[in-house]
Amino acid sequence: MKKRILGKDLAVSSVGLGCMGFSHAYGAPTEEREAVRLVREAFEIGYTFFDTAEVYGTPEDPHGNERLVGEALAPCRDRAVISTKFGMRFDLTSGKVPYPLLPDSRPETIRKSLEGSLRRLKTDHIDLYFQHRIAPAVPPEEVAGVMADLIREGKITHWGISETDEEYLRRAHAVCPVTAVQNRYSMMARHYESLFPVLEELGVGLVAFSPMANGFLTGRYGKGEKFDPRNDYRASMPQFTDAAMEQNRPLLDLLCALARDKGAAPAQISLAWMLCKRPWIVPIPGTRRPERMRENAGAAEVILSSAEVAALDEALDHMDMSEVFGVSGRKA
Repeated sequence: MKKRILGKDLAVSSVGLGCMGFSHAYGAPTEEREAVRLVREAFEIGYTFFDTAEVYGTPEDPHGNERLVGEALAPCRDRAVISTKFGMRFDLTSGKVPYPLLPDSRPETIRKSLEGSLRRLKTDHIDLYFQHRIAPAVPPEEVAGVMADLIREGKITHWGISETDEEYLRRAHAVCPVTAVQNRYSMMARHYESLFPVLEELGVGLVAFSPMANGFLTGRYGKGEKFDPRNDYRASMPQFTDAAMEQNRPLLDLLCALARDKGAAPAQISLAWMLCKRPWIVPIPGTRRPERMRENAGAAEVILSSAEVAALDEALDHMDMSEVFGVSGRKA
């Protein structure tokens, strides 16, 4: 797969693999040995960028995702880029299951989180260490100062911020240069495009999570879709209701029409759209199926002209869409 550069010098595959779904949020977890096999297969396909977090897991095994990623990539660690995250901790005292997550970016918490991640990932350094969510009680300068220390110590090589805004990014970047932000971004969630000029100015990359709106933009779901509410967050995501399926039909029709013209899959068009917008955007779709891994990787070979991207943007600007998980709906 072709490479892209995040920030100043972090080379990653043009499409990364979001590993969360092996353990969390999209149905029963994949058996660990099978998940390890699938992550290794992704590496053989051409993925070199793998995203996880310390809180991707189950109530029984809350840190399991990092462990399986570490096991899978151990044989090729020197050729793989691993991103993981700090700044969210489980509330083990509430009595609730799944455990509530609380933002916590105190320096002592960051260091404790890092040591746990290094151990589970079987590595001596993290390639890209993301602040998972902003912690209002901790100034960005304090977080960035810890990151600068960790870089000097060789425990991380680059850092980033997930779901950040301009002010927080600028303040943090002034203390320790940020390599990438990881924000929700898809054809149905474009609110962070207002941040693009700032990313250009600062030389910061965008790692796009949920680039296919939690799988909706693959076009493989229809009315009457059922998800297990015990372990599959899609059961409560607004884009998967029958009403939303009907409301979003013009969007899926648009995707399918362009996919036919390009000899591609709708999912590939949804990824190519952002890949062709900026050279510093790297989507990280998740999947457990090797055929989908190959399909998503192939999106890097689908070329949309600037005119085609602009035409898609114009259509999206005036399209009535349902609400999508993480974003309020909007009508044209």
